[in-house]
Amino acid sequence: MKRPNILLTGTPGVGKTTLGKELAARAGLMYINVGDLAKEGELYDGFDEEYECPILDEDRVIDELEDKMSEGGIIVDYHGCDFFPERWFHIVFVLRTENSFLYDRLESRGYKGKKLQDNIQCEIFQTIYEEAMLSYKEEIVHQLPSNTPEDLERNLDQITQWIEQWMKDNN
Repeated sequence: MKRPNILLTGTPGVGKTTLGKELAARAGLMYINVGDLAKEGELYDGFDEEYECPILDEDRVIDELEDKMSEGGIIVDYHGCDFFPERWFHIVFVLRTENSFLYDRLESRGYKGKKLQDNIQCEIFQTIYEEAMLSYKEEIVHQLPSNTPEDLERNLDQITQWIEQWMKDNN
């Protein structure tokens, strides 16, 4: 049975991981957090001193995921989206969070200074959404609000319905 591949993307702190893990449990799909995958496989290409974080080796991530993605049924969670092959995803969800919520979430993670400000600006200027629109067919890119527990439930319901419909249409 064919199952869809889904990309969850958005600024850090918008709720991709919370949504992705719960969605995978409800829909019986495999959840992959690219940050965790990179950490486990040491898929890095240096260290960014300014942001105090490792630099992702995008080519190695793609090599690592290629076989899994061709099988289908994968939910990928990452804050960037322009380096993944377009053919991998049947749908892309860009999670969006109001700045007041996002600021508090990022601050609670220890973000400060330039890293905090740049991520807030990224959300204000819709950087990830624009990146998704340039990287994938417009009709598969959707924005979802991710501010409250009610938003989370609504998003889970909508995406679960989409998955069920996709599976009916493609099997």
